[in-house]
Amino acid sequence: MSFTTIQINSTTRERLTKLKRRGRETYDELLNNLMDLVPAGDKEGEYTDEFKASIVKGRLDIKHGRTYTLEEAKKRLGIN
Repeated sequence: MSFTTIQINSTTRERLTKLKRRGRETYDELLNNLMDLVPAGDKEGEYTDEFKASIVKGRLDIKHGRTYTLEEAKKRLGIN
């Protein structure tokens, strides 16, 4: 198995460490477990990597309040 080094902020590393389920879990195992939380596909087929990334971005947008209700969107677009 080959390894690589990635640059992350020390705060990010601390957050990742807190997510470990067991003390000896590697960051590779942890990151793969996190990526496995994103669905691979549905009955219509497998999702592309781009679509999987958009699911994650959408969930983050919802979490951080960067969304509009249907009524707010209609108002902004001038639709009755």
